[in-house]
Amino acid sequence: MTIRLDDVSFAYPDGSLAVDRVNLAVAAGERVAIIGQNGAGKTTTVKLMNGLLRPTTGRVLVDDVDTASQTTATTARQVAYVFQNPDDQIFGTDVRSELEYIPRHDRWSAERTNERVRRAVKMTGIGKYLDLNPNDLPFAIKKFVAIAAMLVGEPRYVILDEPTAGLDGRGLALLKRLIGQLEDEGTAVVTITHDMRFVADTFDRVVVMAQRQVIADAPATEIFDDDDVLARARLQRPVGAQLAQDLGLAPASLQLDDVVALIP
Repeated sequence: MTIRLDDVSFAYPDGSLAVDRVNLAVAAGERVAIIGQNGAGKTTTVKLMNGLLRPTTGRVLVDDVDTASQTTATTARQVAYVFQNPDDQIFGTDVRSELEYIPRHDRWSAERTNERVRRAVKMTGIGKYLDLNPNDLPFAIKKFVAIAAMLVGEPRYVILDEPTAGLDGRGLALLKRLIGQLEDEGTAVVTITHDMRFVADTFDRVVVMAQRQVIADAPATEIFDDDDVLARARLQRPVGAQLAQDLGLAPASLQLDDVVALIP
């Protein structure tokens, strides 16, 4: 199972390009971070993946099905998109009803609904908030409510837009554990983020975008060791990678403790 973008471009009505001839594939169970400056094409690329946008040229295939041949809703069931701002997608009067929206819409059995809701609640740690209005919750908790609502739908791919924004250390730890669980279950996770430390700590594969194109697609250790790619994308190394660079080391890990351990 794979999401594949084949020579995909997307143009605005005035003809200006948001992405230009992007080729990219994401397989089941992968963790992929897409990084780059604002305007590089990251958000457009992931919206093409889940059908929110249709390519102007090229094809987007989800499990070998062209997204142009099915409704946006159908594609979005397979490729869940969690927005940067949870207020853009939360509308339930309480957290429980928010999580039960997809089951109600698709007329699931009570047994299946309860099973999927319990699982999503456990993965996201929101059990004590089920009877509360999500609008009354802290921003970080709302982010996990939005993630849980998408997980209930059993997507094969999950897109997280700037998921670390507003999270404290505890929230980050929960997010990393959640991504690991999804990987173990064969669910792919695609993240767009400006948080290079999160990328270094959590993702093995990194896609770099600049000037509306993919300019690099490689393991995180290679990306953060490549001066040319970082300069073209105007990105800074995370602390561990920068320390390794300053010391002339080629770390097998980007974790700061691992880099320190390499110092003679």
